[in-house]
Amino acid sequence: MAQSKVGQPVSRRLGDLLVNEGLITPENLQRALAEQKGSNEKLGSILVRLGLIQEDQLIGFLSRQYGIPSITLSQLDIDPEVVKLVPAQIAKKYEVLPVKRTGNALTLAMADPTNVFALDDVAFMTNLQVLPVVASQGAIRQAIERLYEPQASAFSEVITAMEGEAPDVEVVEGGEDVAPSKVDIFELKDASEEAPVVKLVNLILTDAIRRGASDIHLEPYEKVFRVRYRIDGVLQEMMAPPKRLEAALLSRVKIMSNLDIAERRLPQDGRIKIRYSTREIDLRVSTLPTIFGEKIVMRILDKEALTLDLAKLGFDDWSMENFKKAIHQPYGMILITGPTGSGKTTTLYSAVHTINSPDINIMTAEDPVEYNLKGINQVQVNEEIGRTFAAVLRSFLRQDPDIILVGETRDLETAQIAIRAALTGHLVFSTLHTNDAPGTIARLQDMGIPPFLVASSVLLVLAQRLARRVCKECREPYEADEESLTPYGHVPQGLGRVTLYKGKGCQACNFTGMKGRTAIYEVMPVSTEIRELILRGASSAELRELATQQGMKTLRQAGLLKVLEGAATAEEILRVTIA
Repeated sequence: MAQSKVGQPVSRRLGDLLVNEGLITPENLQRALAEQKGSNEKLGSILVRLGLIQEDQLIGFLSRQYGIPSITLSQLDIDPEVVKLVPAQIAKKYEVLPVKRTGNALTLAMADPTNVFALDDVAFMTNLQVLPVVASQGAIRQAIERLYEPQASAFSEVITAMEGEAPDVEVVEGGEDVAPSKVDIFELKDASEEAPVVKLVNLILTDAIRRGASDIHLEPYEKVFRVRYRIDGVLQEMMAPPKRLEAALLSRVKIMSNLDIAERRLPQDGRIKIRYSTREIDLRVSTLPTIFGEKIVMRILDKEALTLDLAKLGFDDWSMENFKKAIHQPYGMILITGPTGSGKTTTLYSAVHTINSPDINIMTAEDPVEYNLKGINQVQVNEEIGRTFAAVLRSFLRQDPDIILVGETRDLETAQIAIRAALTGHLVFSTLHTNDAPGTIARLQDMGIPPFLVASSVLLVLAQRLARRVCKECREPYEADEESLTPYGHVPQGLGRVTLYKGKGCQACNFTGMKGRTAIYEVMPVSTEIRELILRGASSAELRELATQQGMKTLRQAGLLKVLEGAATAEEILRVTIA
């Protein structure tokens, strides 16, 4: 392979080599170099554009010079899943294009195969071995524009192809606002109702539902507009519609969710109910003005995807036994903790669904009410009109409840009323934002609840996280020693050599090796001994030590057991838990 000399421009070197080969004349080289001044176009592309050399001659020469195969992009049908391996901004920055994936190898078309920065970046980003092939700069640019920036017509073709597989999205609830009398608003409204825009929004919604996404992000930037889905808790970039469609797309979503399309300076919240196939799906819509336009996030609330069976949530036997025992108590408080998106709502709904019966009055205060549950009285909190958690809870106590569910304990007043209810013959479920189960006790005391009230009211604390599962379609077994998990916090069980799994990456999991999620639980029953520690004002560390002696598994330990079961990888458990 020819080596470039330090300080010598690649274009000059390439030009000299072409002159030496007799493919162009020195005069042709000077003309092309003069044309190149002030532009970032490669010398080879300029020579082809000026008709001074044939494209196949140039590619053939580069291929021989660098000992790398050449490729004609116009004759290739590139898999969109392969294109997604390299983000659009990287492809444009280095003018490269992923062409084919074979196992752990990625074939990358490059105009300049000597660009080691491009090779290193793509290899690091994809975690694949990169095999460069030579293609012309013009062909790569055209392919990038075609594959990364599909126009409305291309989207229309995709939707038409999809129509045989999935029915159109039908808006069940939502309507069009009467916009203020501004010409640009009327134009926006008209644009948002054009067929390509309507079809593209429907495509985004149906594609996200089909992939099992929990959120859709529509994000405007200075020069690009991108769509990302949160799948299994991780955001993935799915498409980048043309920037010119941005305003119409955002207006279409705002019209569907009954928001004011004229208001682009303030955040807005709305809701869409759509019928997809035979399912009715709610979408919670939030708009936020950013410096480059309005960002919209849609939370997908799919009732049919909600699992209300405790046995299917992923509890181990000890945790399940103690949790079931607590939810069947006549009174007391059960607290579920974890960050946003850790599955607390699913666990809460599953618990109340398990104990729901016609002879029990269950009342919930939620913000917002994510799913409608049959036979349960649900109240939507509205801070603006004074319908706070505390106000709703006070009303609940006059409604003859047996079980009360408080969506979130945010302040001292709500916590005091909830604990009072737990002490006066009601079973109370609630959530808190803490890192682990023992830390919840300290959090309640920090809020101002006296230790004797905490000790006498709380029955059980459950902390949880969601970890991505190893994809069942492409998982591969490998042998390891159980002791290798010990440094991470695993308590050895004498298993010796064990079979673990990792995902190779396939179309089903979008080449991530992960598909679906499993819950990890840390269940701390408040025993008599733990109550005594709480009354003495013991630290979270003391509570954790006693709880583990009584059988509690920490989040990290519970997660590493999932690794031994083959459900998750050690890297994923380390990502979602702390030691």
